[in-house]
Amino acid sequence: MNEYDSNRILDITKKINYFQTLEKSEADCYIINTCHIREKATEKVFHDVGRVKKVYRNKKKPILIIAGCVAQAEGDLILKKDKYVDAVIGPQSYQSINKVIKEIEKKRKQFDLTNFDTIKKFDQLKIINNNDTNVSSFLTIQEGCDKFCKFCVVPYTRGPEYSRNFSEVLKEADSLIRNGAKELTLLGQNVNAYNDNNKRLSDIIYALEEKKGLLRIRYTTSHPKDMTQDLIEAHKDCSKLMPLLHLPVQSGSDKILKNMNRKHNIREYLEIIRRLKEKNPKIKFASDFIIAYPGEEDYDFNKTCKLMETVKFINSYSFIYSPRPGTPASEMNMVDNLIAKKRLTKFQNIANKIKLNYKKNFLNKVVKVLFENKMKNEKNQYFGRDEYQNPVIVFSKKNLIGEEKRVLIKKFSQHTIYGELVDSDNILAA
Repeated sequence: MNEYDSNRILDITKKINYFQTLEKSEADCYIINTCHIREKATEKVFHDVGRVKKVYRNKKKPILIIAGCVAQAEGDLILKKDKYVDAVIGPQSYQSINKVIKEIEKKRKQFDLTNFDTIKKFDQLKIINNNDTNVSSFLTIQEGCDKFCKFCVVPYTRGPEYSRNFSEVLKEADSLIRNGAKELTLLGQNVNAYNDNNKRLSDIIYALEEKKGLLRIRYTTSHPKDMTQDLIEAHKDCSKLMPLLHLPVQSGSDKILKNMNRKHNIREYLEIIRRLKEKNPKIKFASDFIIAYPGEEDYDFNKTCKLMETVKFINSYSFIYSPRPGTPASEMNMVDNLIAKKRLTKFQNIANKIKLNYKKNFLNKVVKVLFENKMKNEKNQYFGRDEYQNPVIVFSKKNLIGEEKRVLIKKFSQHTIYGELVDSDNILAA
């Protein structure tokens, strides 16, 4: 979502004749768009500000704006601690960034825009074209969260759940497709909580299924509680909806899930998995895991390992719990750090073994790959992703950007799969 927001900020600032430069030392305005999910996010912001100061030590100071979720959560602290920062702008206020820039040009005083006004934000954005020209593009349809998981800062930085107007979402999708998008990823903090006058996420997917020129549809991130039957049916009905679902579970222990206020248990989670597989046997799953959440004991951790081995997630993001200021979990007693590290290592070893076995099954099989770009510094090598978002690289003298091709998998590394273009239909598909 931050990538989507950054692209929209670029679209907005073009209206006042600010354009992107890749030369840091040439910028008149420097915008740091931030995320508060990871550990020590505020500390990293001050490090980034220090780097800007170093670049402009003997030059005219640029306008410096901190945007995004760290600005929302820690804006007062940032402005007080470093007068070099001209403004903090929260993720629901960046539609006003041009006004802020013009005011700073005139007055050079600090600004704090951290209001939750999502409706105004998207009312402003709908009149500014999304100029993203990527083969695979992001499209925000929902923001905010009402779930209040005890570890999560999102409700405090993105605000309550808000769904964009259905017709405006499709209008932006049409614009992105005209710009060359072959794949759209629908975004939301709880994307499957989307609801605009009884139009659900499934309605958007069914509408996109009919769009000529669009080859692939994805959505992220989902909450198990909002995995409704109509959305599950879409995984059967819509051929453009890719067979990979990122469905964060966070823990395999019902006790820990209850302590997290996750609003689902493992029986319910596995039932969702079963129903999705019943509708689409090709579907596979990715997830997020918090290891060593406060109160986690060996029994709880082993339940999480068992869940990984049961579902066989082909991709997973796992981290040791780290507290976020202002969240209920930040007041709880932490698991011993040495124990936490040992648990994370054990869990990631299990996850990596499952992923390795999954990749081995690709050898000498054919997959469909949508090519996104040409590799930098590599002659005639093209990068794309298969239906399960695995990175795939092939050699081709022909421009493959924007093309979906069948590729025979020849070898793989930890992060990338390598293949050859094929024309024959006589090779077994993966």
